[in-house]
Amino acid sequence: MSLIFDIKRYAINDGPGIRITLFLKGCPLSCVWCHNPEGISTEREKLYNGKKCIGCRMCVKSCPQHALTLMADGVVTDRKRCVLCGKCEEVCPTKAMEISGHEYPIDYYVEQIEKEIPFMDKSGGGVTFCGGEPLMHHEFLLQLLERCGTMGIHRAVDTTLYARPEIVMRVRDNCELFLVDLKSMDSDIHRKFTGVPNELILSNLRIIAESGADFIIRIPLIVGVNADEDNIRKSAEFLSSLPWKRRTVELLKYHDIGKNKHEKLGTQYNPQGYSFSAPDDGFMRQCACIFGEKEIRVKF
Repeated sequence: MSLIFDIKRYAINDGPGIRITLFLKGCPLSCVWCHNPEGISTEREKLYNGKKCIGCRMCVKSCPQHALTLMADGVVTDRKRCVLCGKCEEVCPTKAMEISGHEYPIDYYVEQIEKEIPFMDKSGGGVTFCGGEPLMHHEFLLQLLERCGTMGIHRAVDTTLYARPEIVMRVRDNCELFLVDLKSMDSDIHRKFTGVPNELILSNLRIIAESGADFIIRIPLIVGVNADEDNIRKSAEFLSSLPWKRRTVELLKYHDIGKNKHEKLGTQYNPQGYSFSAPDDGFMRQCACIFGEKEIRVKF
């Protein structure tokens, strides 16, 4: 079962032009700073935003499992009783209750993508498949990619490349662009903060580069993780060794937007209490210089 947890229209930061982005649920990484924590699990989950709740009790009354109780500080869900049927989401007038993860036929998603074609055509945009990690759902993803390909829609896949090489190559044959996350060049640091080492990621990146695939590198810069000169120089050295026509790196400053989503999920953001912060503008300019020495263009 492949679940979609969000569809974003008029996206302008997920590839060229105006795009529609589909977010597939499930990721083999568990980045401490993840800004889409609802995309980590492959299962349906409930989010509750107490700030939106008006205490109308419509969700409580509609729950067939009697899993909801209105307390002084908001609605509490009995997780043992809740079966994630979505009735509470359907009746909530303020969308304080949300179910993350929906499954519809392939045709439904194709129809949603088709509706955006006029905006794509005018802006040179297309469709982007994001996550979570879309390569976890490669059979489902490939069906969508192939359908979009028959309509001449530009296809981008936003991925960590943490997947078997044969899956990466099948996807490569059915998309025009990869947006590749590169967290850290140090495998131990990568494992510490994402839960997995980086050797497979770097190997797959070299494979797609040598195959002639088009890709953009995205690096989330986090002080305390990877925003240091040594990591940036190693990143530039590795990337400059690849046969890569586009040679573009997007540097993304750290933010803690995921904290609010963890609150909605009832989970804890950064439970280990690591010290994270965004790099200053001076460091961003230094990064641009380091990549520039290797003739790699930087965007931030």
